[in-house]
Amino acid sequence: MISWASPIGRRTLAAELDISERVLRTETDFLRRQRLIDATTAGMVITPRGREVLQGLENFMNQLVGIHDAEKQLADALGIDHCMIVSGNCDVQPKILDEMGQLVSQTLNALLPDGKNIVAVMGGNTMGHVATALTRKLGQGRQLMFVPARGGIGERVDIQANTICAEMARATGGEHRALYLPDNVSEEVYEPLLKEPSVRRVLDLIDHATAVVHSVGDALVMAERREMDADTIQLLREDQAVGEAFGYFFNEAGQVVYKVPRIGLQVADLQRIPHIICIAGGASKGKAIRAYMHSAPDHTWLITDEGAAKVILNGATL
Repeated sequence: MISWASPIGRRTLAAELDISERVLRTETDFLRRQRLIDATTAGMVITPRGREVLQGLENFMNQLVGIHDAEKQLADALGIDHCMIVSGNCDVQPKILDEMGQLVSQTLNALLPDGKNIVAVMGGNTMGHVATALTRKLGQGRQLMFVPARGGIGERVDIQANTICAEMARATGGEHRALYLPDNVSEEVYEPLLKEPSVRRVLDLIDHATAVVHSVGDALVMAERREMDADTIQLLREDQAVGEAFGYFFNEAGQVVYKVPRIGLQVADLQRIPHIICIAGGASKGKAIRAYMHSAPDHTWLITDEGAAKVILNGATL
């Protein structure tokens, strides 16, 4: 809007966008710190750098600003601000995960400010595709630190959060830290582990995360991957758990039916983190995504595919 109407004053711009001046001030202060706009006596204007950014991100921004009807419908249905849908169903077209990973990279590039950023990352197969999609472009003008959002020893080494953090750091020219802990620890050892200096340092980094990138899993698949005991798996079946994220298991109504004692990021922590990106696709994950989104922060960005979107929207044609 500034590009179209410049020079434009804050009050006029707030009225045009139908947002409060307080909210607008936060946004324009951010744009000014990025040197994308300038404030003049006549009003706000786009800088040469801002115009370059607009041109370079034209296709991407068209998707963000001119959200497709299905994406808007999905965001409204889930009660979150942003959804992006990739054509196809990654259950039968695994290559779609690569395209979804590229969207995560573009979204991070659009959202993360210049300077220091701490990105908390979950593990899993989908997150592995995200790691391979990141490039040095994301690291330009930024000092990136990737940290595991939770422990993950016990999973396949290549999809543990520690491994994915290391790959993301390598791809972007950033740094990473490891959290060498099993995800599922007993109550007896939980508190002492929190006092370990090496653990405490990583948890402090997580507390100051700029962004979180995570996926959502099928409840029973994740229970098997975590090597949970047969009684617990039976309990999940009886409670009709369909989705899992951050160690929380949800039924279709979004109620938490089981929680794994764990060290690291909790669902409640997400509210205070500026940027949340959830990537999950495939018709098989539709119910899991819908269940988790009852607890997701409103400012979540969901990157998914048609397969999952159709299930979430109860078979609606996209």
